[in-house]
Amino acid sequence: MQAAIPLFGRFTALDAVGPYEVLQRIPDIDVVFVGHQRGEVRSDNGMLGLSCDARFDELPRPDIVVVPGGIGTRVLLDDEALLDWLRKAHAHSRFTTSVCTGSLLLAAAGLLDGLTATTHWSAVELLEHLGARYVEQRVVEHLPQRIVTSAGVSSGIDMALRLVELLVDTEAAQAVQLLIEYDPQPPFDCGSLAKAGEAVRDRAAQLRR
Repeated sequence: MQAAIPLFGRFTALDAVGPYEVLQRIPDIDVVFVGHQRGEVRSDNGMLGLSCDARFDELPRPDIVVVPGGIGTRVLLDDEALLDWLRKAHAHSRFTTSVCTGSLLLAAAGLLDGLTATTHWSAVELLEHLGARYVEQRVVEHLPQRIVTSAGVSSGIDMALRLVELLVDTEAAQAVQLLIEYDPQPPFDCGSLAKAGEAVRDRAAQLRR
């Protein structure tokens, strides 16, 4: 199986690397970073670069699509090269998925029309403007449509483990979870808007700028 992770300028690193770390643990899955052109793409803060090893036209029919998010998604909402690739790839994929604001690109491609979906809490209004119906869940599945969306950044790991379960089996997903020692025990219980107080929300808004 071939998993394609599209990269673009100002993507969020963990959105791409989290699912990559999960999926590449399965011997039958080859993960390929794909983009408008081959070569390095820098993350949202410019500090990290990943390399695209294939252009969109070189990878037309991946089995799995994982679209990361990041502030760079906003300028791609009318990028027909990417959106057309998403539409055509989804026509043949086993699953088309997103992490964080990657769901904005799925929605812009018309893949979430009328469906419930999730995204980063800061992009809810834009997601709904693009035709999806936001729900406050960490992972949202539409298995008949082969669509899975996940919320902000870290939720991509959860989503990728679920993909392994769907593509292989539950024990394989559990084994990968053990291999990456994914056993979250955060020091604070404020990882969602529902749990965060006003001061924390204000500070988060400042840090996003």
